Amino acid sequence: MFSTLPLNALRTFEAAARLGSFKAAAEELSVTPAAISHQVKTLEAWLGAMLFVRSGQGVALTQEGEQLYRQSHQALLDIRRSLESFSPETASQTLTLSTTPALASAWLIPRLGRFYRAFPEFNVHVDTSNELVDLQRDSSIDLAIRTVSRDDPSLFQQDLMNECFGVYGAPGLLDALDEHRVELIDLRWPMPGAFSVNWKSWCEAAGSQRWLGTARIRQFDDEHYALSAAVAGHGLVLASTVLVADSVARGELVAFRPEVSLPGPRYVAVCVPGRERDPQVKAFLAWLSEEAAATPLR
Repeated sequence: MFSTLPLNALRTFEAAARLGSFKAAAEELSVTPAAISHQVKTLEAWLGAMLFVRSGQGVALTQEGEQLYRQSHQALLDIRRSLESFSPETASQTLTLSTTPALASAWLIPRLGRFYRAFPEFNVHVDTSNELVDLQRDSSIDLAIRTVSRDDPSLFQQDLMNECFGVYGAPGLLDALDEHRVELIDLRWPMPGAFSVNWKSWCEAAGSQRWLGTARIRQFDDEHYALSAAVAGHGLVLASTVLVADSVARGELVAFRPEVSLPGPRYVAVCVPGRERDPQVKAFLAWLSEEAAATPLR
């Protein structure tokens, strides 16, 4: 029934399509780039269709190649899961999660202990990056937590928290605040959509435009560093209500002018459709919903 299927060529094609490179596929499969090219050409001849466009800059999938990649990737993923089901104590017990360094350090990691107490049979590997991971291509990632301004119909999505941005400072700083000589912590918040989150927008909303001409600005390029500086009393920070939730609960930061806030994107958990039914992903999604609902956002 399956004797004529070019399975080795399909596996080779899937690696090249997922990684976007014959060289990278060769390294993953421990063969030469020439062997990858030969297998892809064999598959193209078998199908009677071009799967890649070759150029001096590399390779890119054709429309037919994109269609075959989606189908072959899912099929190989299903086969891998079926094989893993025979060894329940191995890789299937580990969930690999992708999210940003800021969310991981400020919100996720402090709560993970509760997940392990509820589900001791599972392990969570947290992969942090500010780059958006293509879940359809990187099958090593089971689940991602990200901010979005619109839904992706190609992914399973579970809403977690709505984010907005307000101004916060250490209690001692706010007690002695001189609005004529204010210190501001400046950070360019990376986010999707057309949200305008910066001091200019907040000052306009608060009617405090004079700050921009007199304030001392302290600049940071990382959310975690900016929040640490605010906790240390180095200035007021314009920050995500999600990321400051624990610092506010501990009394390390206090909201300044809490009636003034800027809208932001939503936090969601996303995965390739079907993975939400995997035991470890299903358990983690349920736990995430509980933690998100219990997070005081103000």
